[in-house]
Amino acid sequence: MSRYTAEAEAGMKGITFPAWQGSHYVTLAELLVRLGSFGLGLRWRVECDEQWDLPAELERRSAGDGMDTLMLLSLTTPDIQLIDAEACGFAEDALVVVLTEVDSSLWDVRAVDERVLSELRGYYPGAADL
Repeated sequence: MSRYTAEAEAGMKGITFPAWQGSHYVTLAELLVRLGSFGLGLRWRVECDEQWDLPAELERRSAGDGMDTLMLLSLTTPDIQLIDAEACGFAEDALVVVLTEVDSSLWDVRAVDERVLSELRGYYPGAADL
C-alpha cells in the first residue's frame, strides 16, 4: 500500500487482529490511544487506497512532515472508519510504527518496540503474529 511498507516489514515485528471485536469496531482513534506514551511524540502520515474515505483535513495534514499524535487523534474521532488505510508513525525521521487497516476487517500493526505489540495483544487477545 504505502511507500513505507517495505521499510516497515524490514525492521519491525507485527501482529494482526480482527477490526471487529464482537460488535465493537476498533478505530484508528482507539489504536492511537492504546499506543499510550509510545505514540505521543510521533509524527504521523496517513494514506488511504480509497481517497474518498480520507477526510480532506487528514489528507492535507498527512503531507510533508505529517502531524503530531494529538492532531491525528482529533481528526480520527471514533465515528470515522477508514477503509484500506495506513498510518505511519515517525520518531524524528525513523519509521517506528505502522497501523494498517485492511478492508475494515483486520488491523495489522508493526512496531520497532516489541512492548507496543505485547500491550496490544493484551487489549486484543485474538492477535496473531504477522
